[in-house]
Amino acid sequence: MDNAEKLFNKCVRKDRITKSNKQFKIKLFLKKGENSLLIAKHNKSILPSQGEPEKIYWNYWAITICYYSMLYCAKALILTKGYEVHDHDAAQIALGYLCVPTQIEKEDLELLNQAYKIFEDEYVKYFEDAKTESHIARYSAIKTYTERRLDEIFENARKFVSKTALILHEY
Repeated sequence: MDNAEKLFNKCVRKDRITKSNKQFKIKLFLKKGENSLLIAKHNKSILPSQGEPEKIYWNYWAITICYYSMLYCAKALILTKGYEVHDHDAAQIALGYLCVPTQIEKEDLELLNQAYKIFEDEYVKYFEDAKTESHIARYSAIKTYTERRLDEIFENARKFVSKTALILHEY
């Protein structure tokens, strides 16, 4: 048993990940993720007027919203595998364990001309990075973000949400 499987099973035993047949939630989480990304885009483009909070505070929330857009999409993907997650770390564990196909599964999807369904490990890394940055943005007193870093987080969230929508278009 590999480490990913051990972590997944531990989360299941502790009810942080539970079996679910609530397929109706897939579209709801996807829509929530897509719309959250639009809100993040708007938030990151805000140029504050006098009397409004400085730009950096808008950027903190843009980063957090980017992460949540990915979290909602991750929840949708995980539901397609028959599970629901109940915390952020469990979402990351389940995403990596359930949604990234093995080499054999990748080859099968390519043979079936369904390579668009391949959720690469890099998307899990995007999620992990956004989760970390969101945590820092929410809880750190002094962290600043360059526009380049904010754009990178937003672009990774955009790729994550787009890939999820492509995979879930049948639901």
